[in-house]
Amino acid sequence: MVRGISLVTALAALLAGAVNTSAAAEVNIYSARKEALIKPLLDRFTKDTDIAANLVTGSADALLKRLEMEGMNSPADIVITVDAGRLHRAKASNLLQPVRSDAVTGAVPEQYRDPENYWFGLSFRARPVMYAKERVGASELSTYEALADEKWKDRICIRSSNNIYNQSLVASMILANGVEAAETWARGLVQNMARPPQGGDRDQIKATAAGECDLAIANSYYLGRMLNNENDPGQRKAARQIAIHWPNQKGRGAHVNVSGIGVTRSAQNYDEAIRLIEFLVSDYAQAYYARSNYEYPVKENVHWSETLEQWGTFRADTVNLSLLGENNAAAVKLMDRAGWK
Repeated sequence: MVRGISLVTALAALLAGAVNTSAAAEVNIYSARKEALIKPLLDRFTKDTDIAANLVTGSADALLKRLEMEGMNSPADIVITVDAGRLHRAKASNLLQPVRSDAVTGAVPEQYRDPENYWFGLSFRARPVMYAKERVGASELSTYEALADEKWKDRICIRSSNNIYNQSLVASMILANGVEAAETWARGLVQNMARPPQGGDRDQIKATAAGECDLAIANSYYLGRMLNNENDPGQRKAARQIAIHWPNQKGRGAHVNVSGIGVTRSAQNYDEAIRLIEFLVSDYAQAYYARSNYEYPVKENVHWSETLEQWGTFRADTVNLSLLGENNAAAVKLMDRAGWK
């Protein structure tokens, strides 16, 4: 009888092992990038590796909150989100674990990744000054700091202080110039706003084209999307009236940020998650970002899209982007003191 039970137990164990061995490999992704921007890459990853990529999309802040609430019971292996501020928040909230991959650390420059490898940039986005070509000359522009000059009074459009892109811009000003100087600059910028902050980056570009302001601060890929929007002639027309100025080219360089990725602390498919990140920093995937969303590859020597080429090369700030996240709270308080709504 004892032998019979042992045999049944052994057979059950063997069957369980066979089931586990034959189970399809998968990786579960929470992504703040819209499905249209990430799904084609995930499909290619699955085709190349036979690893199923299960995608859940949502707003960046909502997905981080979901990860916090789910804790170690979260099914997510990977989180993809935008802005170093949010990536830092994910790390600080103990939602991530370190990535161990020479291929990834070798592909992503130091300034675009967490110093302890908790997150990595997949693409970087610049936040330059955009100007109305008919009303502003390129020679009039120089630095972010100069946007606080009185000559720009009632001429600047920018979105609100609750936008993390602006929070990271202010964090970069703190790092470059110190809190006191950054606050003086922010007060001057507020005085030069053509209207109370409203809308997203596209709205700032449209307002500049329409003459509500002469300058806008916006992420460059929004202009790229507008220029190449085949379904909206109005957006294309507005975008063609706008040119890009790369600030601080004689100094630290233009402010940049990232869309990035990390492995969740709860990941049940760690090896598959690492393979996905390695794929997303491959030459193929990096070129896709530039071609489909007009963002810049973080990996060096990857071909830019025609739109990016037309904007020209520029010096980018080389500060490690993790410092933007570390200075986020100080930036938010500074913007509030400066009256940035």
